[in-house]
Amino acid sequence: MRRIPGLTALALAAAACSTPAATTSSQPVFTTAPTTTLATTTSTTRATTTTVTTTTTTTTSATSAATTTTTTLPPEPELVLAEAASGFTAPLFVTAPAGDDRLFVVEQDGHVQVLRGSERLGAFLDVSGLVSFGGERGLLGLAFHPGYAENGLLYVDYTDRRGDTVVAEYRVSADPDRADPLSGRVLLTIPQPRRNHNGGMTAFGPDGYLYVGMGDGGGSGDPERTGQDPTSLLGAILRIDPAGDPYAVPGNPWAAEGGAPEVWAKGLRNPWRFSFDDGLIYIGDVGQDAWEEIDVEPIGSGRLNFGWSIMEGTHCFREEGCDTTGLTFPVLEYSHEEGHCSVTGGYVYRGQAIPELEGTYFYGDYCSGVIWSFRIDLEGIYDMRLRSDTLGAFPGLTSFGLDGAGELYAVTQDGTVYRLQRG
Repeated sequence: MRRIPGLTALALAAAACSTPAATTSSQPVFTTAPTTTLATTTSTTRATTTTVTTTTTTTTSATSAATTTTTTLPPEPELVLAEAASGFTAPLFVTAPAGDDRLFVVEQDGHVQVLRGSERLGAFLDVSGLVSFGGERGLLGLAFHPGYAENGLLYVDYTDRRGDTVVAEYRVSADPDRADPLSGRVLLTIPQPRRNHNGGMTAFGPDGYLYVGMGDGGGSGDPERTGQDPTSLLGAILRIDPAGDPYAVPGNPWAAEGGAPEVWAKGLRNPWRFSFDDGLIYIGDVGQDAWEEIDVEPIGSGRLNFGWSIMEGTHCFREEGCDTTGLTFPVLEYSHEEGHCSVTGGYVYRGQAIPELEGTYFYGDYCSGVIWSFRIDLEGIYDMRLRSDTLGAFPGLTSFGLDGAGELYAVTQDGTVYRLQRG
């Protein structure tokens, strides 16, 4: 078990759930450190305007000593999540190719809608005839190839009519606002034993490979034990090269120990949104009954096992005193108290509109709609903030996303897309 030296629970400010002053919300608790290879990444220089002081406690087997770390940060402007568009059918994600001036909205029923500013350009892709829609099933993910401007390739993750996961490639048509519906090429079909925990996130990492998030197959408590089965494609993040036929496998770490060659990381219950920044992967993994977690690790890490279903967050799940040897703990967790239920992983802000937020990771909770943020550098996690005390809460928060300029968006299940901007 790896822990962050000197980081314990932080105090909490009041936050809203359905209304800005209705309830309070528990601050997530820092629990572990990224691996030491975090030092190979590049740290953003901290500006020196506003001082934030965090007092923490370091505990050893014999003594406990308090330490104080002072970090200087730029003052932030007033922020709002302003409505960018509405009227979508159960939107689950927004994204765009780098440098593109459009925004692509993933609807759970099988459509990808495209926007340019406030103008709706219609359905970019329609796979509704292939999708089982309802509950946790549907069109769940969309990723544009890093070379999309040249090759026009994009990738979707959906549950098919049988309820199985399909990862498929499509190509843009002669009309740049429409994908070619006849260009579909199935890369992966993964049987799903139950209706929930389908994962669905697809994203290209900085290594150029396609990462696919897979839940544990559903049911309560990982009944198939897929989370700790290295031969299963469930309960995992997969990494493939879509340039193969139908894909190639880029030497993933679990294969060397008899695992499925596609498996990059194991021990996940339902990774609901992950993202990459500065050589790190940020994962929001949905918990069972008590704990939600955020995992942060360098993508160059070896064999990662995030612990499910031995652990839920940092807590033994199946039995007291469980063996945590070889497990990678989350960098933070939060409980289901005060209306929280399901983490929504987010993104690190690297946009140009609000440079004061440079390097800030935003994430939230689906049920309460509470939004938090933190930053991370070579010294660990810092500047953790409860954002809902100023932004408000957004129950039904299904996803965050970035446009082609790196500006941050949030999506709610009621059909609304919001854009983070100055107030």
